[in-house]
Amino acid sequence: MRDKVKRHILQRGSGWVTHEEPLKAAEILRQLPPDQICLLDCATMWLTNHLLADSDLAAAQAELLQAIESCAGELVVVSNETGLGIVPDNALARRFREAQGRLNIDLAAQADTVVQVTAGLPLVLKGSL
Repeated sequence: MRDKVKRHILQRGSGWVTHEEPLKAAEILRQLPPDQICLLDCATMWLTNHLLADSDLAAAQAELLQAIESCAGELVVVSNETGLGIVPDNALARRFREAQGRLNIDLAAQADTVVQVTAGLPLVLKGSL
């Protein structure tokens, strides 16, 4: 993960401010000024961190969604679709898959625009680009 983060920082260039916040993304979003654009990359990793920390997922998700709703800046959220494959054979993976699906549904409901990107091709599911 450290290598992946370093690679992303290099790709984005010096004009980006990076906050590494594995669990408390809502706190960062609450502090975002109105004139800033924020890329939350990614909701899937945030959820994974909470799942592995044995957090109360419903409470963490509610806090994140409230922070997104009240975020003063412009926000772009990256998330992964995990429900298109086979049903996992272990309980943790099934719990994660279900939680990710619920999170994606709630994120999409709040969003003005939802774009699914597959093989580098965007498909607008809601709103417009």
